[in-house]
Amino acid sequence: MSHPDDETGDVLRRHLRIVEALLFASTQPLRAAELVPYLGEGVDVDGLLVVLQRQYEGRGVNLVRRGEGWAFRTAEDLGFLLRREEHETRPLSRAALETLSIIAYHQPSTRAEIEEVRGVATGKGTLDLLMEAGWVRMRGRRRTPGRPVTYGTTEAFLDHFGLEQLSDLPGLDELKGSGLLSGRLPHDLQIPLPFDGALRDDEDPLDPSDMGDTELDDQEN
Repeated sequence: MSHPDDETGDVLRRHLRIVEALLFASTQPLRAAELVPYLGEGVDVDGLLVVLQRQYEGRGVNLVRRGEGWAFRTAEDLGFLLRREEHETRPLSRAALETLSIIAYHQPSTRAEIEEVRGVATGKGTLDLLMEAGWVRMRGRRRTPGRPVTYGTTEAFLDHFGLEQLSDLPGLDELKGSGLLSGRLPHDLQIPLPFDGALRDDEDPLDPSDMGDTELDDQEN
């Protein structure tokens, strides 16, 4: 006759194996809610993720959190081993890097607000490029005249730059030292607390026709 503790341990191990398999098979970070259908209601998915994360500490692959999602990633100290396998990609232009940095630190931001910080116009192509990369998304529309589109970062942005959450973003001095912000930006530029929630009180939801179309934003600014 099996002991209740043994049965509990077997269930835990089975659940951990399921979570492990799903995360390994996914190319994108998965949220706890996305794992529930495979485990059943009432299962402490968050607890399972924490247990699995501890099991992978110190190994060549770690379980990391990216926003609300979780994913297996190569341990940071072993990343150099995979660099030879990376495909050469065209680096982002300075305009794109500055725009991405401003959105990351000032989100939600409109195109006009980005231009105010940079001091120069931001072309439609720059925002398109960042959205095609999956790092920037349209969040909503600001409740101001013209109802301009607001932009924010994505979980793919956190994943690409190895951040668990926006609060892990480097400070202003580190940002300038890395070349992501140029010297022409205001010397007294302040870094606010970025907001990456659903919508703020001063934002309205996007219309279905807005998705994937930044031309509307161009016409309104």
